[in-house]
Amino acid sequence: MNIVIVIQDVSKIEKKIEEAPDSAYEIGVAIGTYLPFIVLILVAYAFYYYSKKRREQS
Repeated sequence: MNIVIVIQDVSKIEKKIEEAPDSAYEIGVAIGTYLPFIVLILVAYAFYYYSKKRREQS
């Protein structure tokens, strides 16, 4: 079920890029698509780093 959702999202992104009025819009779509994943990865790493540091101090 989750795979279907991901595939649908990718097709929506591709459609938006194809219908983009200019290159700035394409860049905005790309940033808006990937930025949440990058932020999520950074937050997960921060939790991991502080958890590991805290465990080593104990």
